[in-house]
Amino acid sequence: NKTFFTKLKKKPPKQLDYIMQELHEEEFERTDCLECANCCKTTGPLFTNKDVERIAKYFKMKPQQFIDTYLRIDEDNDYVLQSVPCTFLGADNYCSIYDVRPKACAEFPHTDRKKFQQISNLTMKNVAICPAAYNIVEAMKKRINL
Repeated sequence: NKTFFTKLKKKPPKQLDYIMQELHEEEFERTDCLECANCCKTTGPLFTNKDVERIAKYFKMKPQQFIDTYLRIDEDNDYVLQSVPCTFLGADNYCSIYDVRPKACAEFPHTDRKKFQQISNLTMKNVAICPAAYNIVEAMKKRINL
């Protein structure tokens, strides 16, 4: 994968975003994230200030109270969960804050992002976590000859 993504970064095909959108949609028509929830079990999202404000409001808390209760600041100075698996993940793999979840969760595994080639390091990590991301990247490798 590393070699493929290095080549992809150097010379991304003109239709890459379109192809990725198509592969993403096809994969998520047949993938039920509730069967896995590996992203929620093994990694935590970054929380933006907007995420903190939105989720705190949902809990009827002040943003600082939400931060103190659920988050910590990591080595990159970002807000992340105090612990993994995600505090908001239920035993049934449902997210208790799904409607107000962090942007990073809503966009995961980021395989339909524009300028996909710019997030190759993130994608390589996500392929190891998310079966859908793995399937999308494998389909992309078959479709794009580099």
